[in-house]
Amino acid sequence: MTAGKRLLIVDDDPEFVEGIRGILEGAGYAVEAAYNPADGFVALRKGRFDLLLLDILMGRGAEGVMFARKMRKDPALRDIPVLIITGIREQIAFLFPGEPLHPHLVPVDELMEKPVEPALLLEKVAALLAAAERRKASGGQKAAGA
Repeated sequence: MTAGKRLLIVDDDPEFVEGIRGILEGAGYAVEAAYNPADGFVALRKGRFDLLLLDILMGRGAEGVMFARKMRKDPALRDIPVLIITGIREQIAFLFPGEPLHPHLVPVDELMEKPVEPALLLEKVAALLAAAERRKASGGQKAAGA
């Protein structure tokens, strides 16, 4: 299931990126990284990625939220699953574990809290990729802003 799957990590913490990159590459995923939202969006537009792992707090604030919103408005990118990995909780209107308090504030597929437990990361990545494959096979698309 991991062979040929390409993942993009957008996070401004190089040490964290290298840590999760090692976990994901160890499981057989091809992983690229960008260390700011601008570079991340360029990489996303140029590459063919199966999943995006996105930090919320980067640079001047909650740029990950804007990144996710911008991505969901782009027809070429909006069906790529997004896994938010963040060190914050209620600031992004989510409780862990649980449902979002404001479900349309951050249009993502799944959230994880830092620090990341490797087995849980791999489980969530596999589940998001499997769900995307099922949507693709059924001809369905994710609703914009969902």
